[in-house]
Amino acid sequence: MRRLILAVGILALSAQTGSAAAQSIAPDVFRALQTAQAAQQAGKFTEARQALRSVKVKPDSLEQVLLWRSEGYLVWAQGHSKHAIDLLDKSLNSGQLTAEQATEDRLNLAKLSFSVKDYRQTLKYLEGAATTDETLEMRIQAWQGIGRLDKALPLAEQYLKGKKAIDDNWLQFMVGANAELKRYAQAEQWQKQLLQRSPDQLNAWKQLAALQQLAGQHAKALATLRTAYSKGINFKQTDLDSLITLASASGQPWQAARLLEGMLQHGMLARNAISQERLAQLHWQARDYPNAAVQYAQLAKQTGKGQHWLNLAQLEIQQGRWDAGLQALTAAEKAGANPQQVRAWRDWAQSRLALEQKHSNQLARK
Repeated sequence: MRRLILAVGILALSAQTGSAAAQSIAPDVFRALQTAQAAQQAGKFTEARQALRSVKVKPDSLEQVLLWRSEGYLVWAQGHSKHAIDLLDKSLNSGQLTAEQATEDRLNLAKLSFSVKDYRQTLKYLEGAATTDETLEMRIQAWQGIGRLDKALPLAEQYLKGKKAIDDNWLQFMVGANAELKRYAQAEQWQKQLLQRSPDQLNAWKQLAALQQLAGQHAKALATLRTAYSKGINFKQTDLDSLITLASASGQPWQAARLLEGMLQHGMLARNAISQERLAQLHWQARDYPNAAVQYAQLAKQTGKGQHWLNLAQLEIQQGRWDAGLQALTAAEKAGANPQQVRAWRDWAQSRLALEQKHSNQLARK
């Protein structure tokens, strides 16, 4: 990077010296600029600085502007980016540079501002700049740097359009940016390109399934996982758990339940007490009380745990199945469930059952 910066500085010095000669600046200033240029080319930065400071010029004159500009490129070559920005910005804002010099300096100021992560200034200097791969990349990354992916994404699409070879980093950016903006279908298409390049990579399959989950396409996500599984991709329990958690956390517990059911049906996850309890919890979160009750009934019979019986009782009571709920509470009590919780649920169920019976009797007498 330093070699590139130095080359830019030398080119700028050559351009400004020619311009200075054309505009007949004072001979001593012209000699100072040429001396500074030669010293900078030789890597003698101290001598270059001394040459620039050896002459006196009138304030706000063209000669002053050219000295600022020359020193700006000199300190940039030395790695002092912020100082370079100050000097080049002063010379640019003087209004005394040629159109060619101003265009060159705006681009270099954009590069300098980008290097110090001043992304808003980067974009300001790039206003009106010619559209090239270099300026597009800077604008994309600058918008990304200030958190405006909605601005960066169209520019990235423009940058990649027509390119035969796209780097993996750009594909990953397109996946992430589209996903962040909830453009899941577009993110999925870019992810498929990554998957084609790394069909044996677990993360590529997981990412694709996750995007499909976020798009609400649980069946498609399951099909993706099944395809990967059939190709011999080994999933860890935590890998699959994270996808189920993703669906649940995004407010779609019913999709998470279906995904988990599919994984269990196709042998991708072991059917045990842990996975069955999780499935029951997901059905409960999705307010699918009948299925949740079925799962907890099976679980309670298998484990004999009081908490499982208590969960079953709550589900039955929530459905207004008072007798089934009271029976489950009796089983929970025998299995050692929390006595206070059992008593509270029993009192509530019995009071509601008594109220319903009273209401039924009143209707019968009518």
